[in-house]
Amino acid sequence: MSNRFDARFYQRFYMNPQTRVTTRDEMARRAGMVAALVKQLELPVKRILDAGCGLGWLRAPLLEAFPEATYIGLEVSEHLCQEHGWVNESLADYRPRGRFDLIVCYDVMQYLSDRESAQAMANLARLSRGALYFHAPTQEDWRDNADRDTSDSNITLRRASWYRSRLARHFEHAGFGVHVRRGVPWGQWELERSG
Repeated sequence: MSNRFDARFYQRFYMNPQTRVTTRDEMARRAGMVAALVKQLELPVKRILDAGCGLGWLRAPLLEAFPEATYIGLEVSEHLCQEHGWVNESLADYRPRGRFDLIVCYDVMQYLSDRESAQAMANLARLSRGALYFHAPTQEDWRDNADRDTSDSNITLRRASWYRSRLARHFEHAGFGVHVRRGVPWGQWELERSG
């Protein structure tokens, strides 16, 4: 899979203004939203894992929000690991020392098989000691929300329930894609909770 994510892939989906799926500014806003919610929940952040970090556009805004934290970028693209110094490994197999206070897993699972994705989901629980920001496009997203002109269609789409059931085993949803590891103390007012 690492060969799939070569310089041409990132040029097309991230650098070319006509075909890019996101921008550095959009990713900075996303990082700001995640950081604000994690801070509101009063969850300490000393170690950050960006699983599937790509070009690392979340790195600077997350470290600005959490200046005492260390950041590890995990990526399967050999090209990007050589260029940026990320850890070259799949989330399904990653076994570092220690756990992370904040894990970002943004748009990774659709590139994994069902077996690999289930392993990666279980690994997220093993690696987390705090907050997880999780996002993956679902079948409904592809139908109703995705810009198919700029989105990579060579992906595996699953139902939201597939992800939610696996997340619920180890995490509680706090809102906007942020989940908190079960057993970690945090509070939320009743009307702030979903459902």
